[in-house]
Amino acid sequence: MKIDEKYYRTIRAFPGAASSENASFWGVEIIDQTKLPHRFELFKLNTLAEMITAIKTMQVRGAPLIGAAAAYGMALAVQENADDAHLAKAAQLLLDSRPTAVNLRWAVNRMLNHLNPLPIESRCKAAWEEAALICDEDVTLNHQIGQHGLVLIQKAASQKNTPTFNILTHCNAGWLATVDWGTALAPIYAAHDAGMNIHVWVDETRPRNQGASLTAWELGKHGVPHTVISDNAGGHLMQHGQVDMVIVGADRVTSTGDVCNKIGTYLKALAAFDNQIPFYAAVPSPTIDWSIQDSHSDIEIEMRDGDEVSYMSGLTHQGEIETIRITPEHSIAINPAFDVTPARLVTGIITERGVFSPADLVGMRLSNPSMVASS
Repeated sequence: MKIDEKYYRTIRAFPGAASSENASFWGVEIIDQTKLPHRFELFKLNTLAEMITAIKTMQVRGAPLIGAAAAYGMALAVQENADDAHLAKAAQLLLDSRPTAVNLRWAVNRMLNHLNPLPIESRCKAAWEEAALICDEDVTLNHQIGQHGLVLIQKAASQKNTPTFNILTHCNAGWLATVDWGTALAPIYAAHDAGMNIHVWVDETRPRNQGASLTAWELGKHGVPHTVISDNAGGHLMQHGQVDMVIVGADRVTSTGDVCNKIGTYLKALAAFDNQIPFYAAVPSPTIDWSIQDSHSDIEIEMRDGDEVSYMSGLTHQGEIETIRITPEHSIAINPAFDVTPARLVTGIITERGVFSPADLVGMRLSNPSMVASS
């Protein structure tokens, strides 16, 4: 996507300094999302350890982007040491960095399956090429999600008599959460670019405020009309006919259509269901975990530091980013990062292969047996 008329991806490889053996080393450049929306900064990573830190601290975040970052993390690891033991250790370190997003596991396993059969001397070049391919594929998948979602929006808008079509989204599932285009925001961008009168309700998404900080920022850069709302305002807006559709992303979708996404998504789905508003999750196929039988017991929900609840960061009148405490000093906070929305509340899953009801997801897999995210 473009920022001030310049095209960016959220992650890319760049050539670094030459080693003592005169073989070119590579690094990875990311958009540091912890600095947005107040500062746009690019950040360079040169080691596996730096990539793991970037994933854990959410300098890169969003399930598809975490997958791309993990692929490049494996490339950085192979660049350090290409033997089998180091490869296995690197894979486990990456898997442990963010346990809920299935794209990370999918990308690590794909890299391992690609690299393990190769002779050690061939692995470095192959790793960088495969990671770049994963990134290119992500861009294509997300663009296709946008086109399928556009059809949904156009059909729904044609049945409304209002001049503006209002979509509510939770957290950030835009291009900042992917390599490009986004998942939940891809249909919105497609509709806006097609000339539709689209307006987006942006949940602030506590505790890290990815909606207020990231979704609002990128929608504004693209010129999409939007309004930031508190997390608890969505139900009220639905009751008063001000929401026509809900589209969210996901960190994992089960084969039965349960949707694991940012904490608070379940409440939005309940409100949408109660008000007969369609609720969609937009995901590329690597986000679907075909191995899950019981989403509540089989999906590991990441528990993040309670300080993310107790403290907030923002821009002062002096233009400085500061962090302040908002809870009493001795109050304890817990911070589950995700929740699970049961399939009964989900109208459909928007994928690169089309839109499927939760019950039809298994048919999507049967029509393409190679589509197994958890292998």
